[in-house]
Amino acid sequence: MAATDVKLRGVTRFFALPLVVMLAIPPFQSSVRPLSAPLRSELRQEAWHPGCPVPLSGLRLLSVSYRGFDGRTHDGHLVVNRTAAAPLERVFRQLYRLHFRIRHLGIAAMYGPAKRRPKDGDISGSFECRQAVPSPCDGGTGTGSWSEHAYGEAVDLNPVENPYVGCGQSRDPASRPFFDRSRHRKGMVTAAVGRAFGSIGWGWGGSWAGNTKDYMHYSQSGH
Repeated sequence: MAATDVKLRGVTRFFALPLVVMLAIPPFQSSVRPLSAPLRSELRQEAWHPGCPVPLSGLRLLSVSYRGFDGRTHDGHLVVNRTAAAPLERVFRQLYRLHFRIRHLGIAAMYGPAKRRPKDGDISGSFECRQAVPSPCDGGTGTGSWSEHAYGEAVDLNPVENPYVGCGQSRDPASRPFFDRSRHRKGMVTAAVGRAFGSIGWGWGGSWAGNTKDYMHYSQSGH
């Protein structure tokens, strides 16, 4: 607001005049491309191996705009199943409109050398050829079945703020403050985020029956 003064019968009065400030928010940008040769090589070292349930030719690089924890627009990248790329492009467009904050969404964060990845571990992403992780209730590192991530048909969002919880436990102590889902904080998924994924038929790990909830996890199968 800007102030101006008007003299009326010898009395100076101040009135607030509105200033219209247009904040230019960059438009959402996205693209879907086949994996480049360097990216294929990187995945072979970190996230893919012969015997994985989807070949490298069945994966795509999805690039999207996203809103960071700093409130700014960033370029994000994730590897997804070829058939999921276009639907997820629509989902991330909705997340951008919602101003949903994502901490890390990039190839280097997801697949780069471990010593160079973000120390906070709060990395969002999709493809990773691995077994499904058992509930914290059960312990262990694998279930013997492929994860939906191994197909590139699942997305995890901000795993610190949206932990995988079972029996009141999580594998990441940093996520404990976010066990309480009744108080929303930056980076926590919302019903609107769920509706964005639901619009393409994907389910949410936070809606699983029982005492195990995977709040970060959205997948084509719902598992």
